[in-house]
Amino acid sequence: MTEQLKDAAAHGLTTIDKLRMLLDVTKKISRSLDRQEVLNLVMDTLDSVIPYDAAGIFLIECVDQEEVAEGEELCRFKSEAVRGYDVDELYDLHLKLGEGLLGTVAVSGKPIISNDVRSNPVYVNARDRTRSEMVAPIISNDEVIGCFDLESDELNAYSDDDLEVLMLLASQVAIIIEKVELHEQLIEKKRLEAQLEVARQVQLELLPPNDPALARFDISAYNFPTEEVSGDYYDWVRIYEDQIGIVIADVSGKGVPAAILMAFLRASLRAASHIGYATHISMAKVNYLLWESIERNQFVTAFYGILDASNRTLSFSNAGHNWPLLVKANGDTSFIDSGEQPLGMFQQTRYHEYHVVFEPGDVFVLYTDGATEAESPAGEEFGRDRLVEAVRASLDKPAREMIATIQMSVLEWTASAGANDDVTFFVIKALK
Repeated sequence: MTEQLKDAAAHGLTTIDKLRMLLDVTKKISRSLDRQEVLNLVMDTLDSVIPYDAAGIFLIECVDQEEVAEGEELCRFKSEAVRGYDVDELYDLHLKLGEGLLGTVAVSGKPIISNDVRSNPVYVNARDRTRSEMVAPIISNDEVIGCFDLESDELNAYSDDDLEVLMLLASQVAIIIEKVELHEQLIEKKRLEAQLEVARQVQLELLPPNDPALARFDISAYNFPTEEVSGDYYDWVRIYEDQIGIVIADVSGKGVPAAILMAFLRASLRAASHIGYATHISMAKVNYLLWESIERNQFVTAFYGILDASNRTLSFSNAGHNWPLLVKANGDTSFIDSGEQPLGMFQQTRYHEYHVVFEPGDVFVLYTDGATEAESPAGEEFGRDRLVEAVRASLDKPAREMIATIQMSVLEWTASAGANDDVTFFVIKALK
């Protein structure tokens, strides 16, 4: 605004004139999607509507409890755009919510005019020259997100009409801040979606393109993700003509970090299988690599086995993964509860190798906890007993159709809502 307009504002503009100028200000600020630019523009034009000697827009900034030291405040004022203050005055201003005129307005959500701050017991002196002050809340979605603060070196500088104009401007600022935040969220959402799409494509490339072909066995695996990027993983690798390595795993977390961890696990286990390590040696080496490389709150449950078609033997190690289900040809069922700690939790975990000998007609089912923890509308989990029933009901089908039938049982249990976590099955059928 020109100096003439500022001078006119200081010498008796009517409320109508101020509202017209306010409309002009809001038109200008509504064109920007940069929050800092908007707030600076408001401060640069505010003096033409309501004269001040010092003014500021102070937004409330809150952090999580775990991010602050004991005794420190969770929320504080952050000066986003200020005019007329000395640097030292702002540096010394550490008002808490509920403290001073600014903090009082932030808590109550009601504006304040103090015609003589020296006689106001609530006032906290942040500027020696100030004699009168006007503070208006900036409210978004019924919540105070900050305050507009105007200070004058003169007594009785602000009227109720001034307060009304400031409240209108504060409401416009709140709307603009909302719009800017929504725009930033939209940009962030698109960025994350792009990242997830890349991660999803990478993950699809990591999963085997087809089921393994092994003499005297029918084998299939499938992953049913609940998000764009799953935390579950399965793989198989040809070791010899009559031997394959099989893996099923559940990576802690989801999204891009889980996909990266999955890729790391895949590379590590494949390298171990090509070298020819026994399963328990492979697990120990991968465990140490993960322990060195990942965050302490990350881990992987994994089952790694070597299936030998010549002697119908599965040698395996289990790092905290769900107990496999073995259904014998005679109908007996059991969960094999052999195994040790998940990968990446402890530096020197020792793993052991266990063995299963298949008879013709035996079925071995590996799965992730997304299946057994899938909940009905009443909140009851699918559980291992229902898993056994679903497997029994599909024993006469090929391995791939068995997986489809078991997954359908999970879907029916959840009333078609699906599991809350990723679901993966790996089925091994010993042929007769």
